[in-house]
Amino acid sequence: MPDASTTVRTATCRCGALQARCVGEPVRVSVCHCLACQQRSGSAFAAQARWPEEDVTLSGDSRTWVRIADSGHRATYTFCPTCGSTIAYVIEGWPGVVAIPVGAFADPDFPAPRYSVYEHRKHDWAEIRGEDVRHSSDTRIPGKDGKLIP
Repeated sequence: MPDASTTVRTATCRCGALQARCVGEPVRVSVCHCLACQQRSGSAFAAQARWPEEDVTLSGDSRTWVRIADSGHRATYTFCPTCGSTIAYVIEGWPGVVAIPVGAFADPDFPAPRYSVYEHRKHDWAEIRGEDVRHSSDTRIPGKDGKLIP
């Protein structure tokens, strides 16, 4: 149980039936420009925040869908069967970490991304700004240990 000073954020699907309760601060906030994230988000890129799996609790009815990512790793998406919103996903290359789409928090004050990846797929008009943002066009992604995953 978090103490009063611990941040707790709740992400919900569009209909509110599926929730992700996230305790503490995310270990990474990033923007991905890969084509799969564009399709998942329905936008030119996707923003997501990652927490250790022990800090995320999902509640409500859900379904999962699995795909093989460009890296060759399995990506498992958890979504609401009523409204179709993805509320969480895990990637084999990030063991023990759960990604939550930033938009599911509906919080304009959510921490800004520090990473912008798959920029070789970025739309020319999209720009992720910030002096401390790391930009990458590498098709490999850094794992939670910082090492690149082929």
